[in-house]
Amino acid sequence: MPVPAPPVDAPTLEYYLDASARSPIALRLVLGYYLRHLRKAAHIDAEPAGKSIRSSEAKISRMERAQVTCKHDDVMDLLTLYGVNDKHVRACFAEIVRISRQPGWWHRFDGVLPDWCGKLIGLQEAASVIRTYEVQLVPGLLQTPAYTEALVHQAYPAAPPEEVKDRLELRALRQNVLIRQDPPRLWAVLDEAVLRRPMGGDLVMREQLRSLISMSRLSHVTIQIAPFNRPGCIAGGFPITHLRFDLPALPDVVYLEQLQDAEYLDKPDETQHYRSVLDGLAQAALSPQESVELLDSIIS
Repeated sequence: MPVPAPPVDAPTLEYYLDASARSPIALRLVLGYYLRHLRKAAHIDAEPAGKSIRSSEAKISRMERAQVTCKHDDVMDLLTLYGVNDKHVRACFAEIVRISRQPGWWHRFDGVLPDWCGKLIGLQEAASVIRTYEVQLVPGLLQTPAYTEALVHQAYPAAPPEEVKDRLELRALRQNVLIRQDPPRLWAVLDEAVLRRPMGGDLVMREQLRSLISMSRLSHVTIQIAPFNRPGCIAGGFPITHLRFDLPALPDVVYLEQLQDAEYLDKPDETQHYRSVLDGLAQAALSPQESVELLDSIIS
């Protein structure tokens, strides 16, 4: 007989429901965390857990790593196996499952959204801190509409007008995360090359640089420039995004985007490495005030 898992705290589950309701992906991660926690606490291996839901060890692993959406009946059966019988707790889990199965608002843009990018949007919606390093382009959350449009036309020269419109709308909706009532803190380090690359021409770039100055005045936005003349500002030549969460069940996540796909890292040793890289870049880069002065000098 399995050893019953310690009781799950219903108020904590309700907190996660309230805090993560805007992000089905975040709740999927919370659910996976608790399923693994409860299984380990009950001293049950993944193989018998898989058999209890008429599936496999691999299915349990995918559920616990939030690589699949969980079915209500599977979660209820696993809770029974793990000794979780409190009706209130089970009702909270049922609600977590329900929300985690809902498509995010961004799914209506599936036609223009890469498969790997939806998860990033969901994580940004749930993050308390977003740190990013960009080497070629202004970060998406800070782009002006004209800059985004120029970028879309360059990346997708054959795109029809409706596709361009959808891409612009998607970008604008993603940026709402910074103007909502409880925005995450955004800390962006931009290589100087980002400022010197005239995306869309001089007028578009001047507007974009003025926008960066304006955004940097927000209390929850920090922008630093990594200038050409500081060797400590070199970090491999690729963008890095690091996300932190106020939700204890969610580990830090590092997002690394390549040309045709992206990688999500959540192991502590990996995320800590990239956090250290970002710390080093922030220390080597210009201060926020110096960065504004550089932006001003480029505009003029």
